[in-house]
Amino acid sequence: MNSPTLSRATALRVALAARALPETGVGQLLEILHQRIDGPLTESSLQGLTVTDLKIGLAGSEEDVDLLDTPMGALKEAVRILWGETTADDLPQPVALGEMPAGAIRVAVASNNGAQLDGHFGTCLRFLVYQVSAGERVLVDVRSTLDADRAEDRNAFRAGLIDDCQVLCVVSIGGPAAAKVVRAGIHPLKKPKGGRAEEVLGELQQVMAGSPPPWLAKLLGKGAEERVRFEWEGEAVA
Repeated sequence: MNSPTLSRATALRVALAARALPETGVGQLLEILHQRIDGPLTESSLQGLTVTDLKIGLAGSEEDVDLLDTPMGALKEAVRILWGETTADDLPQPVALGEMPAGAIRVAVASNNGAQLDGHFGTCLRFLVYQVSAGERVLVDVRSTLDADRAEDRNAFRAGLIDDCQVLCVVSIGGPAAAKVVRAGIHPLKKPKGGRAEEVLGELQQVMAGSPPPWLAKLLGKGAEERVRFEWEGEAVA
């Protein structure tokens, strides 16, 4: 079924609601919502969904509702999320994506909640895209990964979402996925403990302002002589 592109807010609600439901993927939840809601999925139309609608959709029919073993607490939480009553979103409004100034790079942050680095590359709900230089960082875009669940190659789809970025920050990423990210010209950085995106980017800015490794110096437009010097200084400190 072809459906209009979901707004960012609607897509995020659907993805978060799917996470609240055991063994329910985003694609399955989307099918249920299209069955139970007349017209396009919007923030307004989602508010008309009931727990009963969700139970029938998950069970497959009204006759099988009593056989559904999904906890009532999970159903209620999912509906509250779809209604917009619960949210972990504390993002600032992104500025318009424009020309990237000299000495700046774009960094994609795998995120599930607010302005946090807390996502695995293959399952994160969205990528926060920041424009980062040694002295400034600004959020320029937020990209939902909702459509990746319907793509033939999910990892390739996700890499394509951020192919204008030079760096990717993730909590974790598998080998095959990392290879596709690298082929897209993106340098993956794993931060297993995650943290606030601003703090992680602040650490990156310190490296940019000091002695960046050769790969980062090249992205920043440093000449070959400077890259050799940075590498030598890094080895000396080590």
